[in-house]
Amino acid sequence: MTPHVYPEGCFFNSINDIKDKHITVMGLGLNGGGEASVRFLLNHGAFVTVTDMKTEAQLKPTIDRLASDKTLDTSKLTYVLGEHRIEDFSNADCVIKNPGVKISGNKYLSAAKAIETDISLFLKFTKAKIIAVTGSKGKSSTVSAIYYGLREAGFEVFLGGNITVSPLTFLEETSEKSTVVLELSSWQLADLRGRKLLKPYISLITKIVPDHQNWYENMGDYVADKRLIYADQGPEDFTIVDYDGDAVGTGPSCGGTWGDLFAKETKAEVLRYSQIDLNSRAKGTCGAWWHFDEDNVFSGRVLLPTWDKPKTVLSKLKVPGNHMRANTLNAALVMSLMGVEPEKTESILAAWTGIPHRLQYFHTYKSDNGNQYKFYNDSCATVPEAAAAASQAFGKPVIFITGGTDKGLAFDILSETLNYKKSQSTKVESLWLLAGTGTDKLTALLDSGGVKYNGPYSSLDDLFASLKVELDNTENKPATDIVVFSPGATSFGMFANEFDRGNKFMDGVKNTF
Repeated sequence: MTPHVYPEGCFFNSINDIKDKHITVMGLGLNGGGEASVRFLLNHGAFVTVTDMKTEAQLKPTIDRLASDKTLDTSKLTYVLGEHRIEDFSNADCVIKNPGVKISGNKYLSAAKAIETDISLFLKFTKAKIIAVTGSKGKSSTVSAIYYGLREAGFEVFLGGNITVSPLTFLEETSEKSTVVLELSSWQLADLRGRKLLKPYISLITKIVPDHQNWYENMGDYVADKRLIYADQGPEDFTIVDYDGDAVGTGPSCGGTWGDLFAKETKAEVLRYSQIDLNSRAKGTCGAWWHFDEDNVFSGRVLLPTWDKPKTVLSKLKVPGNHMRANTLNAALVMSLMGVEPEKTESILAAWTGIPHRLQYFHTYKSDNGNQYKFYNDSCATVPEAAAAASQAFGKPVIFITGGTDKGLAFDILSETLNYKKSQSTKVESLWLLAGTGTDKLTALLDSGGVKYNGPYSSLDDLFASLKVELDNTENKPATDIVVFSPGATSFGMFANEFDRGNKFMDGVKNTF
């Protein structure tokens, strides 16, 4: 697939250029990105047409928020909902594109004179220092830990991007003294190709695994968009990439690992992260790694180019699981590059409690038999690898709920993890499945491996009703048990998105248990 390349720069030379322009926002949505664009454009005097294939009823929460805001000149706002019209694109001075819309073969976008996104507008106008994070697993946890760590260390810091906060919401609060942490999806990065607007001081690529293969033709195309994060960095910047190997069959077609490929391509100074001591395996390689003492107690070590020896930056954590350990250590590495002292980094990140929808503890239930169950919401686990990691995060058997809509991914790693006899993983105490096309792929693998499960259930209510019967009738539980909801798939069909799914899961648990 030949990727689309945008003209260099931005359609608007200055914020003042927005005034009186006719701008079409393609995709209002419910997660804030389209709404933020509308607010920003109206506040700067544009005539705004909002077009979305969703209906007015479906978009009512967003429409109501805009209508009730008396600071907005809504006389300049027009809605075209439930359809797209060519004239709204061809007559506009500029179109603001939703990153979830493919540009290839799109007749509406083809008619546009110019195309921008909320990210391209932000990068054009902000003077803040940028820390940009992409990858397949752990992006949101990593940016959230970085944001929390820098904020607690006294930085003027903002967080936005794919984490559902458009950076346009805080653009005018930023200055040369600010630091902005951006989570960038492959789609958001693709919309920056050719623009030369993204020049982060620090770029970080989390672990690469197959994802969005219902969108991309192959892994190479998917990762090509990820590589844009460092495309315009220079030798004064830093690129942080993986040192460890990729899963079998998921690495570059040219051989080697994704981390090695990224390290060779970037013009920035390279740092690596690993679960194994970099100092012993690749002496002189700077970055972050896991360390265990003789009592098997974990700590995170960092070596920077300006340091003469590694230093401990991470120890006790409140967030569970090896994947959260990896994400938090990467945050510690970024904090170190930003000049935070190791002892301060260690103290700050020890207090971080994680973020919503990512192994989020939210409820305890005492059953009729006096047993105690703690519920965790991991709804933002949208790939099988993330669900597999969640099933093992607590180091003990858990009651595990998974399943959802397929997005062209293989479920082998999740089925193998759940098949403890085959993988030597920690056995799940009981397995519960929520229906979906991804679940259909998973059940075929579970059946062939002889793994028992409950369901699939067509709704959360049905699943909760059956689960409650089991919890209330289980005798002689020795200690607090753990219930984890980690779908490993998308949510379309049953829920609006993974955040809606997580909220409905938590509300349903609280109402049932």
